[in-house]
Amino acid sequence: MILTVTLNTALDVTYTVEALVPHRSHRVGEVTERPGGKGLNVARVLGALGHDCVVTGFAGGPTGDVLRSLLAPLPPRDALVPVAGNTRRTLAITDRSTGDTTQLNEPGPQVSPAEWAAFLRTYEELLAGADAVALCGSLPPGIHVGAYAELVRIARAAAVPVLLDTSGEPLRRGIAARPDLVKPNAEELAQLTGSREPLRAARDARRRGAHSVIASLGPDGVLALTPDGVWRAAPPAPVRGNPTGAGDSAVAGLLSALAEGLDWPDRLARAVALSTATVLAPTAGEFDAAAYAELLPRVTVEPHTPTP
Repeated sequence: MILTVTLNTALDVTYTVEALVPHRSHRVGEVTERPGGKGLNVARVLGALGHDCVVTGFAGGPTGDVLRSLLAPLPPRDALVPVAGNTRRTLAITDRSTGDTTQLNEPGPQVSPAEWAAFLRTYEELLAGADAVALCGSLPPGIHVGAYAELVRIARAAAVPVLLDTSGEPLRRGIAARPDLVKPNAEELAQLTGSREPLRAARDARRRGAHSVIASLGPDGVLALTPDGVWRAAPPAPVRGNPTGAGDSAVAGLLSALAEGLDWPDRLARAVALSTATVLAPTAGEFDAAAYAELLPRVTVEPHTPTP
């Protein structure tokens, strides 16, 4: 079983308009709702790949009820912990004329110390049956900034491989707890290390405690710094589409390949193929299965030699 943790779950709402123009009213052509938050997105992809997956985190209020009702028919199993506050919403506005998406993210519900303690009990129970765990996304109000570091240490004590995918101070503190893998994008790496050169920044992140660093380079693929070597993995050609959820699909690819015992080049090929197929999907945050099957053997994975 693969466990994904989303402390700040969300109800993702997508509006589609013909053209998004500031300061004007818009007629919405299509509205979609789905359970969201990075770890839930990862879990949906894992389920589509055929992996047994459990999601935990927090859900509460009327929005949380809607989220759980939408999650119920999906493959990931629901082990979300109830909170008194209302689960946040994220609003994505997709512009048909350009293909661009504008995102508005609410902060999330206030989580009490008692609710955090209840989550920790659930987390420790679920780890007992987990092959790997992903800790994903932002922290809701009320959760201490070192929460991910605490969860990394608990997973390591349980001998469960742990992937951390967050940003800012939670990433800085979480890395110090020595997660097996972190997957920041270039901007998150720059904020963490002060360097905008991906290889230098990834090396700095490893020195800070991460065993392996997979740096997302957007349409250029990923740079992987691992104990077994350094690789660059890239799609066969640039693609145009909606990048929403592409990073979460990459996390799902890395976790699923880890659970299957694949080597690093195959893990990276899967991550890049899934993220690219997500950009190509007609629905934001989903991946195009046919595109994924076509892309997977064409992803380029090469040992990376720095330019002198």
